[in-house]
Amino acid sequence: MAKVFTLEEVSKHNSSTDCWLIINGKVYDVTKFLDDHPGGDDVLRSSTGKDATDDFEDVGHSTTARAMMDEYYVGDIDVNTIPKKVKYTPPKQPYYNQDKTSDFIIRILQFLVPLVILGLAVAVRFYTKSESS
Repeated sequence: MAKVFTLEEVSKHNSSTDCWLIINGKVYDVTKFLDDHPGGDDVLRSSTGKDATDDFEDVGHSTTARAMMDEYYVGDIDVNTIPKKVKYTPPKQPYYNQDKTSDFIIRILQFLVPLVILGLAVAVRFYTKSESS
């Protein structure tokens, strides 16, 4: 019969000398594997204190890596102690009624402002050239 741990119990094992992970409802003591992990020990330690299933699955571990997990298995997690994932709902945005008139004005200004700047540059050049003659 497998021992059942709470998230609080597993969370205490979060250092390089004592590192436990929760993956797919099971608890693994990966302390001895930290030095051998291809991604480095920081990757494993950053997944402590939470359900690391998504972190594990996102990497796409090989079947060999999955088979290795058995030797680090220490028990199961009490799923009732893991907080439920909350679906993110973005805040309601205020209704935006784009004024077509202001859009037209912006387009005109995008065309006219560079022309005005160019005209000023030509005028300054013309003025400074005629003064030096």
